[in-house]
Amino acid sequence: MTASPPKANGSTRPRTPLKFADWRIEATPEPAEEQRTPEPQPEAAETPELVAQAQAEAIRAQAWADAERQRIAAESEKEAALRLAAAEADAVRAKAVEAARRMKLANDKQERQAREDDAASEERIAESNRRRDEAERARVAAAHQARIDEQVEAQKAKVVAKADKKWRGWAIAFYTLCAAVALPVQISAFWDRDKPWMAGAPVLLEVAALVVAFGTAAAVANRRPHWHFRLITWVLAFIAASVNLWHGMQEFDPATAVGTALASVFGPGVWDLHEHGRIRKRDGVPTRRERKAAKAEAKRIAAEKAEKELHETERQAYLEKAAREAAGKLDRMRLAKFPKVHEHAWKLVADYGETAITPAIWKQAKLDVEGAPPGESADVIRMRNAAETRVEAARQKRSVNGSTQQVASQVLGSKMPRVYNPPARPGRRTKGDVKYAPGASRQASIAAREAAAKKTAQKDES
Repeated sequence: MTASPPKANGSTRPRTPLKFADWRIEATPEPAEEQRTPEPQPEAAETPELVAQAQAEAIRAQAWADAERQRIAAESEKEAALRLAAAEADAVRAKAVEAARRMKLANDKQERQAREDDAASEERIAESNRRRDEAERARVAAAHQARIDEQVEAQKAKVVAKADKKWRGWAIAFYTLCAAVALPVQISAFWDRDKPWMAGAPVLLEVAALVVAFGTAAAVANRRPHWHFRLITWVLAFIAASVNLWHGMQEFDPATAVGTALASVFGPGVWDLHEHGRIRKRDGVPTRRERKAAKAEAKRIAAEKAEKELHETERQAYLEKAAREAAGKLDRMRLAKFPKVHEHAWKLVADYGETAITPAIWKQAKLDVEGAPPGESADVIRMRNAAETRVEAARQKRSVNGSTQQVASQVLGSKMPRVYNPPARPGRRTKGDVKYAPGASRQASIAAREAAAKKTAQKDES
């Protein structure tokens, strides 16, 4: 696009070429003849031409000014876009570096964690193997010990069975010997030439005693009542002893009478002693030594129980004392930190009929006096809001006290006065006539929000 050079007082004037971005307005010179010898024009004819030239010049000047303004705006927008792109690139680069650093730290942490997990796993495996080996060794040792115990018990059982068998044999033998000693005197007592069969009465008496004794053994073995068998045995034994003592004193000497009487009693007595031992073993009746040991153990357990009860009583007393001291310390702390709440809490204690400030009463008193539950108050809420504001500002990499970003003069939200005051003339700048880049618009919005947040925080603090 080209424009004709302006004229002044009817004469042409060369003009320097004007450059607008990628195009320029160049002055087009007129022919040399017209510059050297202008033709005279009548005055009435020159006036319209001068007016037209002036208007054309004004139009060209306006077009140049508009083009220059557009160029400046385009360069400003381009510079803003370049700065925004550079800032975004720096931010992306910084984020990438930070992400890489965090990724490296995370990888290192994962690697360390993996090594620790592997070491812990190996340690657990080793511990498991060790425990398994110990359990296997313990099982083998327990099995070996069990076999030894079984052998010992079997040997003991054999010894006991052998002793019982020997004891039973000797008891029977002794019973037979005693019967053999006592039987002649009894036969002598019952002998009658006219009645020879009466000589079998003593034999019948001794055999009856022996049979009843064997009945006692059977009753003991079958866990049946045995007392009547033992009673009959002793009755028969004493009858035989009475016969021997009476007849021996009359027909023989006192030694024979007493000896045969004792023989009639000793045989059934030894057998009854044998059966008495079997009965106590069957019923699990402890011996005197076992009863004495059990009594000593019961005494020891009672002493330990009394000592434990005394220790528990002392422990409870100590805990109650510590709880009272802690409650008193808490009450004094509440009185020092929250005197109004403490006073109101004691009023609620009296009103509810309690004896101390319970957590529920303190919560109610805190709500009544400060309007917030325990742990909350107006100062705490303001402090938390300020801290959250500082944290948010740190995350967005901006200042807490005020924005350091450059904001256009027509953007509202700041307390600073506007620097640019357009003159009152036609064509002045109005809202919406300037087009900003998207990044500049976002930055302006952020600055406006920061200013509004700061103003709100200052109002809350005041």
